[in-house]
Order: sequence, then C-alpha cells, then structure tokens
Amino acid sequence: MSGTLNKVMLIGHLGDDVKMHYFEGGNSLGRFPLATNETYVNRQTGERVTNTEWHNIVVRNKAAEICEKYLSKGDKIYVEGRIKTRQWQGEDGNTRYSTEIQVTDFTFLSEKRENSDSNYSQAAPSPSPESGAPKNDPAPPQDTGEDDDLPF
Repeated sequence: MSGTLNKVMLIGHLGDDVKMHYFEGGNSLGRFPLATNETYVNRQTGERVTNTEWHNIVVRNKAAEICEKYLSKGDKIYVEGRIKTRQWQGEDGNTRYSTEIQVTDFTFLSEKRENSDSNYSQAAPSPSPESGAPKNDPAPPQDTGEDDDLPF
C-alpha cells in the first residue's frame, strides 16, 4: 500500500465547555478537551485502575457553533478527524508543541436534559402514547372497488 492514513475516532466526555474564537471573514474555531478512559483490573492487587487520556479537540466554522450551542462540560460525544501537531515559539523563546484532533465529523451521545436551558431540538415534543394525548392517525384508505387500470 503506497498511501497513508491519518484518521482518529474517539468517544469521550468533554472536560470543559467549548471555547470559541472568531476571525475576520466570519470563520470560527471551537476548542475543548475530551477525556477518554481505559479501565482494567490490576492482576497483583485485584484493584480496578482507570487511566484517563486527554485530547485537544478543534472544530471549525458551523460545526463549532453547533458544538458551542449544544455541548457542555461532561457531555459524551463521538468525534472523527485527523491528528495535527502545531509548533510555535513561546514567550520564553522555547519551541512549544501541541497535538490536536481536527474534527471532520461528530455525533452527540449524551441524552437531552429536560430541565436544561440548551434545547437540542427546535420542534415541539410529540405526545407519547402513555400521555393520554389523542392520536391523529389518519384512517386507513377505503377500497372504492374501482379498477384503476394498474397492472399490479
């Protein structure tokens, strides 16, 4: 195989709210930390051990605005993207590095909170059958007995 692949898939929890940065021309950038956990049992002690890995997530433009609107600290999300390492000079003159996940696709995995100010859906909730609300199901079509000349 002569090609290369730079693809990351993560499921984790937000470590903080989405921080937005706006640029001239209308572009925007959203950043947030994402925690993924690995849990195992230590064979010598029988103790349950959890290791947390932190990832720097970067989302751009409309996707960033959607994340800012609907996500908050602790929410669970699936992100897909690629690894990107940035390099810059710090104020002390030392070279600094940062590894980020540049998101290309994402899916919210946390359930909507009923009493939350952020509303995931603009539509009114449909009544559930348990609520006793009347159903507006249309009546089944009536057979008129007419032949409509269809071969099937």
